[in-house]
Amino acid sequence: MKKISADWIFTVSGEVLQNTVLTIDKKGKIIVIDAVENHDSATIEFHKGAIVPGFINTHCHLELSHMKGLVDTGTSLIPFITAVVQKRNLPKEIILEAIEKGDKEMYDGGIVAVGDISNVTDTFATKAKSTIRYYTFVEMFDFLQDQNAQATFDQYKAVFDQLETGKKDKKTMVPHAPYSVSKSLFSKLKEANAKNGVTISIHNQETPPENELFLTGKSAFTDFYSKFGISMEGFQHNKKTAIHYALKNMNARNRSLFVHNTLTTEADIAAANRWSKNIFWATCANANLYIENKLPDYQRFINSNAKMTIGTDSLTSNWQLSIIEEMKTIVRFQSYIDFQTLLRWATLNGAEALGFEKDLGSIEVGKTPGLNLLNLDADWKLNANTKVKRLL
Repeated sequence: MKKISADWIFTVSGEVLQNTVLTIDKKGKIIVIDAVENHDSATIEFHKGAIVPGFINTHCHLELSHMKGLVDTGTSLIPFITAVVQKRNLPKEIILEAIEKGDKEMYDGGIVAVGDISNVTDTFATKAKSTIRYYTFVEMFDFLQDQNAQATFDQYKAVFDQLETGKKDKKTMVPHAPYSVSKSLFSKLKEANAKNGVTISIHNQETPPENELFLTGKSAFTDFYSKFGISMEGFQHNKKTAIHYALKNMNARNRSLFVHNTLTTEADIAAANRWSKNIFWATCANANLYIENKLPDYQRFINSNAKMTIGTDSLTSNWQLSIIEEMKTIVRFQSYIDFQTLLRWATLNGAEALGFEKDLGSIEVGKTPGLNLLNLDADWKLNANTKVKRLL
């Protein structure tokens, strides 16, 4: 058994504890939470600062880790996507080495679970041996071409079938984004994910042309597809924002994880909440700044009692894979968000979004959440000097 304490223990699911000891077994399970006075102080490992649960990264593209620094910042989404397509094919050994480094970076940064997008099998070997828990989202897109839906589904189903998840991990086939998935492909994915208890991840409202496409029928996406020889002739816009197209074609019984949401309004959030009670929202602050130089208005989500989570996106669109750096960025630009709210986004909400809340996300007896130490002062404020140290 190991006994650990600190100035403050943020359980997330309950009160902030002081003068408290966590007794943990060799597998990291919390056995007892009780008062310091019940223990010989010589047996306690005491830390200055705050102990928090392990972080949950709900959105990452680990397979793009080799592209760090290869794509310019501030270009907006469509030039960014074009650059990814043009530059992602490097020698396999470089790709695999970067994936290993990305996984280790997340582990060292106190991340215990990741919702990870996969289009290919490159990350599968690393995930199989990693101590991080992965929920792999095998992502599909047919560029709104209904006639290509079956071939697209079959192509990515072959990738999906090659992933062995074992006991700790999960996997689902998911749509990429409203602007890139036809009704036919949505239908096939909906049928494949008919059972309850799965999470569906989808990119949402990341850039103005996305909403414009569905509101008016034309946007920068029209020109983007034309350059690749993709016809938009059969596309019919619904005169609503992009998320409405997704809601119409997804399964309300699934957990739905909408990612980025840079332009999502309170009306959009309300529409999603009317559609389902299983809605989660992933914000990737540094990626939004990297690509679009814009952040979501988080007050909209707070006003709506939305279940926010935090992701890093990929090293193509970020400078690191670190949840603490995402948290620091959020409060640097929208400092009204208090630490405990932000911590819940980074831990328990993320665990619930991925269906890992039985073991992860909060400090409770019976859980194996991982423990991180933050060098916080009594004001509990994140700043540029805030660091995370993984304890378990």
